[in-house]
Amino acid sequence: MSSKSTINFYIISDSVGGTASQLGQAAMTQFPDADIKVSAYPFIRGSDTLLSILEKAEIDNAIVLHTLVDEKLNKTAKTFCEKHELVCFDPLSPIISELEKRSEMVPIQKPGALHLLDETYFNRIKAIEFAVKFDDGRDPKGFLEADIVLLGISRTSKTPLSMFLANQNYKVANLPLIPEAHIPEQIWQVDPKKIVGLTSDREALNSIRRERMLTYGMNPDTEYSKLDRIDRELDFAKELYEKLGCLVINVSKKSIEETAAIIINTLQIEHKKYEQN
Repeated sequence: MSSKSTINFYIISDSVGGTASQLGQAAMTQFPDADIKVSAYPFIRGSDTLLSILEKAEIDNAIVLHTLVDEKLNKTAKTFCEKHELVCFDPLSPIISELEKRSEMVPIQKPGALHLLDETYFNRIKAIEFAVKFDDGRDPKGFLEADIVLLGISRTSKTPLSMFLANQNYKVANLPLIPEAHIPEQIWQVDPKKIVGLTSDREALNSIRRERMLTYGMNPDTEYSKLDRIDRELDFAKELYEKLGCLVINVSKKSIEETAAIIINTLQIEHKKYEQN
């Protein structure tokens, strides 16, 4: 008996994700008529990025398959999935644990140790390193060097989207927007065609921010999650995007892949226009 409802499958890795992808594909081929949507999140490096992805997985009631060899990230995934009763498979840990016991050795916990190091891989790593270095506006110089600059208020998926685009070999820098904070001068020097303004629905942001506070064991009803505060931030971002004349995307009902596809497609169209001129 088949079902028309979509099954969401999240594949998460702190490397390329080839092992998890192949395992997931092997299972999915047994259900050729099922409506399965796969979302891949490779090169996860920080707990905050991982938590953002897992929060989306919870909303999608997704099956999570991960090959996180980093002990901290692995524990974060396990704790979150157990707390939120999210179906999660971690195929590597039992094998690594048994090998550790029998060999009496400590695993190196090196992501992607199996991966063949070619030029494409190194370029991807450079893009990932760029995204990490210039995440959350840490160094304004990155805005001038980036292929893509993401702007957005808190919880509009800036970091997960940066990492996803970096996996496509794009150098991405992002800046969190806060009404009280100064906009770096470098932003005004960037070609607006490279800038993407991320926004979302106020109710979605309220829900996500409340959940994030609960995840950290804090009171969910804070200034951070209040609707009037969210409205003020959204208005500030909207006004900035209009001044910049940049592409604006509402991410509230879009997956990371969908948002990335819009950005990449827009960049390619602009590049073709430039070549024609």
